[in-house]
This record gives sequence, C-alpha cells and structure tokens, in this order.
Amino acid sequence: MMDWTDRHCRYFHRLLSPSALLYTEMVTTGAIIHGDAERFLAYNQEEHPLALQLGGSDPEDLARCAKLAGEYGYDEVNLNVGCPSDRVQRGRFGACLMLEPELVKECMAAMIGAVDIPVTIKTRLGVDDHYSYEYMRDFVGKVAESGVDVFVMHARKAILAGLSPKQNREIPPLHHDWVYRLKQEMPTLEIVINGGIDTVASAEEQLEHVDGVMLGRVAYQQPWVLAECQRVLFEPHTPIDRDEVVEKMTDYIDRQISQGTAVKHVSRHVMGLFQGLPGARAWRRYLSENAWRDDNNTDLLKQALAAMQ
Repeated sequence: MMDWTDRHCRYFHRLLSPSALLYTEMVTTGAIIHGDAERFLAYNQEEHPLALQLGGSDPEDLARCAKLAGEYGYDEVNLNVGCPSDRVQRGRFGACLMLEPELVKECMAAMIGAVDIPVTIKTRLGVDDHYSYEYMRDFVGKVAESGVDVFVMHARKAILAGLSPKQNREIPPLHHDWVYRLKQEMPTLEIVINGGIDTVASAEEQLEHVDGVMLGRVAYQQPWVLAECQRVLFEPHTPIDRDEVVEKMTDYIDRQISQGTAVKHVSRHVMGLFQGLPGARAWRRYLSENAWRDDNNTDLLKQALAAMQ
C-alpha cells in the first residue's frame, strides 16, 4: 500500500471503522533515519489504533525505528517481509527476506528488545522456488524464536522476477488452507490472514479458522466494506452514512488546507466512497476533473456530491 494509505487515507478509513487496526504504508528505515522522520511518522491522533509498518533488513536500524514508533505513540510496529517490488528487492527488504529466516529472526528480536509496544510481522507463503507448506512453516517457526507471536500471512507466494507487484497480488494462487493449517499446528501464535478477501462474508468465513483478517486493496477501492465490517464484526449500532462521511471529510479538508495541504492530496483517497451505487461514476469524475483546479477548494466534496445527485 505504498503511496496509498497515507495519513489522509487513514483518517478517512477511521471514519468508516472506529474499531479496525489501521496500518501505515510501508516506510523504509532509511527514509526515517536519513530523511524527514517527522514527515514519515506524523499522523492524526484520530487514527488510533495505528501500526507503523517498516521495511528494512538491518537489525540495528529496525530497532532504532521501532523505538521511534514507540516514542511517537504508535500502537504497534510491523516488519514487512511480503512486498515483492523491484525497488524493495534492491534495498534487500520485503519478500526477498523470506530467503533469510535467520536474519529476519535477528531483526524481530532487535525490534522487540527496543520497544514495549507489540511487534508483528507480515509475510507471504514463500518466494520463487522456495515455496511449500513446509518451507513456510519452518520460516515462521524460525522467526517465532525471536519472540514475535503475531504473523500476518498474505496467502500467496511472491515471484521476485517477471511479475509486477500488481501481478503478484493476482497471479500466484491463493492457499488459505496453508494458513489454516499453520494456525492448527502453531496454536500459540496469533495468525492474521490476508489476500483475496473482499467482502464481509468472506472475512467472517476466515475468522472461523484464524485470529484476524487484514484487508488491503479492497479497503481502498471499495472503502465502504470497512463500514460493513464495523457493523458486522465490531458494533452493529455504529451510526454512520456516506453523507455524514462527506461532511466530516469536508471539515478535515478545511483543517488540512489551513495547514498548507492541497485538497487533491486528500480527495484522491475518497474516490471509491460511493462504489457500486448510482452516481458513483459522476462522483469520481467530478473529483478527478476538479481536485487539481483549486488547491484551496474546501467545498470540493460537497460539490461532487451535488454533481452525482
């Protein structure tokens, strides 16, 4: 979700689900240590509970960034060992780290030793030819020796050469059954499943086998699924509708513009709010055609709502 789930997106998602744990986009240790840490770590207080997702492979650097996460008030810090992009591979982090379980164990141990907040890991089933249930199980078992006990399992392998990140989310076959088996064989671990889950009903089905469900692209492209999950999985009487979300996001845009943020940096995240409903295309068209015209248009969302109605 790099370049997608920034703090504006997460504020929007929090309106839809007050209870879900939100994750940042993956941030590299190098960006935090050698760049503008405040830019990468700042968030809205309304986003809690919130996890910082890190990318990196140096235990000392990861421990340093995990410590910063604790100081900034994050509720969890997560190491991404699942992203297959070329940019990630060149930096020796992401899915390619599944080939180095001992190093991942050292990274997790260093992070755990640096903070008092939960430290978790997101991974895949394997990479390239290193792909079998046994390989995945042994990888998880080795990494768990660090003390980490929460594994977010993207139920596909990663193909490091020849497939784009988008293709890596679609072409490798899903093996939810491997994740179920892992939970059965390692019941003391908290297993969260990810991949191919795009409805509340499918999330409910997964929760019969594992401890949690992570939603990725569907939560961005069809964000109302978060509101449906809130009602079904958390609180059936959560009072929220799309018009109310537009009102609250308009207030948020007003505050952000006063701080120098262009409206287009916020409005791009709400394009899918009316996905599947009459007028959704008009909503998207109005935002895409008008968001760039005036960086200070505090009424953009209300205008788009009027256009679709």
